[in-house]
Amino acid sequence: MRNIIEMLDELQNRALREKDVRKKLLDTRKEKDPLSAFCRACRDLGYEIYEMELICAGEEFHAAMKRSTNGGGENSPKLSGEDDFYELFIANLEGME
Repeated sequence: MRNIIEMLDELQNRALREKDVRKKLLDTRKEKDPLSAFCRACRDLGYEIYEMELICAGEEFHAAMKRSTNGGGENSPKLSGEDDFYELFIANLEGME
């Protein structure tokens, strides 16, 4: 079973090659609930990504990064959006345009 990070990486590579996939994912920014729209688009494309899994993966990744630096202390402030995999993914796609 693929994890969220692997699926997002595969999906990003696919979006790089396939303009229609990139457009479909970028269009989720315009929706009332962009995260849900993004996850629906992912599932439509064959990637079983759900909202809570994506949110938890971002938070877990950020927590692991913080534990691996500064002796594991929590003394570094959280930057806005740094654990938001949706926003990071979309920012990368925007950079492809």
